[in-house]
Amino acid sequence: MDLRRLVRGRVGWPRLEAVVRELTRRYDRETLHVRFLEADNWLSTPMVVDDEWFVKVVSQQNSLVHALFTTGRNLGAFSSGTEGFFEHFGTPLQMAEHELEATKHLREIGLNAPAPVEAFEVEGLGVLVLEYLPDFHTLDTAPREEVLTLAPDLFSALHKMHDNHLAHGDLRAENVLVRDDGIYFIDATNVNDEGMHDARSYDLACALAALEPLVGAKDAVVAAATVYDPTELLDAVDFLDFVNIRPDHDFDAAALKGEIEKRVT
Repeated sequence: MDLRRLVRGRVGWPRLEAVVRELTRRYDRETLHVRFLEADNWLSTPMVVDDEWFVKVVSQQNSLVHALFTTGRNLGAFSSGTEGFFEHFGTPLQMAEHELEATKHLREIGLNAPAPVEAFEVEGLGVLVLEYLPDFHTLDTAPREEVLTLAPDLFSALHKMHDNHLAHGDLRAENVLVRDDGIYFIDATNVNDEGMHDARSYDLACALAALEPLVGAKDAVVAAATVYDPTELLDAVDFLDFVNIRPDHDFDAAALKGEIEKRVT
């Protein structure tokens, strides 16, 4: 099995069929319409069921990939001079249950996220069920003017997470959904309490990294500075190089560092 197949492999249809049968039983439906999403999601097989539920199916292979990613991210944190703060959840069910709880917490503090439904296990697969949100686009597909308008809201929401002892841990533009009623967060990742301060700085670095290609370094930093003070911005600088080596971020770290230095001086 090559690396691409390992990290992007999907669950085979016989096992997915077992999941669909269980969903049919749980929600008392005679049949279900299932639509698989064309996405390079390395940590689950995502699907939309009856245009009502967003379902993630997590396999042992997905759990293994999550463990590898977690180790790599923590090594990156060590390289930035801090302790590792990402946590891995050992089983597919635990991964599904964690994301369910993280989504509940986001909603409890007043942030937009899909309504959590449940998490359960079928034949060793973890199954997460959330509300399906129609009529959205992701932040990375929004026009520049819309991103500029939403950027202060993004940083305000992120700061609210941090004020409530939460962190996202995997903030990317494609993890921010845009609807008429505002922005929604998906794919939250847990961090341990001891690393919360560094996780906040990492979150801020990720948010800046996500916005820089969309609006430029200056406007990204200006938006962040509406809610983050100079010390917090400088703390985020320590993580920009680490974020920059991730394959799912592509931004100008030097430009962001320069704009932050201008801002704080």
